[in-house]
Amino acid sequence: MTQFRLADRVAKLPPYLFAEIDRLKAEVKSQGMDIISLGIGDPDLPTPDFIIEALHASAKKPENHQYPSYTGLLSFRKAVADWYKTRFGVDLDPDNEVVSLIGSKEGIAHFPLAFIDPGDLALIASPNYPVYPVATGFAGGESLILPLTPDNDFLPDLDAVSDAQWDRAKVIFVNYPNNPTGATAPREFYEKLVKKARDTGTILVSDAAYTEMYFDAAKKPLSIFEIPGAKDVAIEFHSLSKTYNMTGWRIGMAVGNESLVKGLGKIKENVDSGIFQAVQEAGVAALTQGEPYAASFRAIYKERRDLAVPALRKMGLDCRTPDASFYLWCRVPAGETSAGFVSRVLKNTGVVVTPGNGFGAPGEGFFRIALTVGKQRLEEALSRIASL
Repeated sequence: MTQFRLADRVAKLPPYLFAEIDRLKAEVKSQGMDIISLGIGDPDLPTPDFIIEALHASAKKPENHQYPSYTGLLSFRKAVADWYKTRFGVDLDPDNEVVSLIGSKEGIAHFPLAFIDPGDLALIASPNYPVYPVATGFAGGESLILPLTPDNDFLPDLDAVSDAQWDRAKVIFVNYPNNPTGATAPREFYEKLVKKARDTGTILVSDAAYTEMYFDAAKKPLSIFEIPGAKDVAIEFHSLSKTYNMTGWRIGMAVGNESLVKGLGKIKENVDSGIFQAVQEAGVAALTQGEPYAASFRAIYKERRDLAVPALRKMGLDCRTPDASFYLWCRVPAGETSAGFVSRVLKNTGVVVTPGNGFGAPGEGFFRIALTVGKQRLEEALSRIASL
């Protein structure tokens, strides 16, 4: 069979983080070991029944079996705008400042194609979701990594970026609550970030997919658009995946600056045909009726967090207590690398955790745990790790 050469943009990609974990997991499983996966951030809790029922009813409508609009149903975009108003006090025009996405990953991956030219610079706070630098590279851009460390509370040091770098930067990517560290950003940081973006004409991309996974009502994560002036420079990506346990449904949204939203829409109208309208109508149900369910999910993840953090610390593992997200960010034992520790845990215990360096070089020396298994299985996983 003829082997064809991959395009450079693909050939230069590192192995996708979770694909490599799946490969090692399959290898260990083939040896008969029971696998407990705390790796990928995929909720184990089911999608609420009322959302499934809304999909079922909507799927029966013949008009929903045709091509949808790439911008999304107006009813879905209105539901997004109403949700933002209720949750964050933010006003959005559903006609011009909201676009539906086939999950936020799709939107983030396509966004650089609309605004980054070859040679443009993207500032990327890291450890990070791997899509940011990959999508930047696909567009021909270059990435400048802004390290997130315990010393800076996992916030990028905006002052460490030179004036020349700010002048060259086309985009800055930030993600709070953060994947993988679980860190949140205070209002003062967002105010400084928005001012810097406005002063330098830098597009501000906020990935806010985890804002609803918080554990203290007094510390609700912010939307970037709660900061005056943000709409001049920012676009925010959000998703129904984590909030309502809809990862497989592939539905999300991008909101904010009209020219940024429409620029992304211009890419989408050329590369996809929108989201199945029945899924969008189920999304409307989620956004309008889902808060009590989201609150119940938060309580479950808080219980898991409060079980796992003390247990890990008892093992001598340095693990921060997150205010949001369902991730724990922990240091590997002294003298070990991220990949080495994760491999040792998996091979000896059957427990899957994620190496921190898979989220970028600043993640070396850490590993991530996703609290996406039930309490009993989580206790079993922790017991196995403690036995190492």
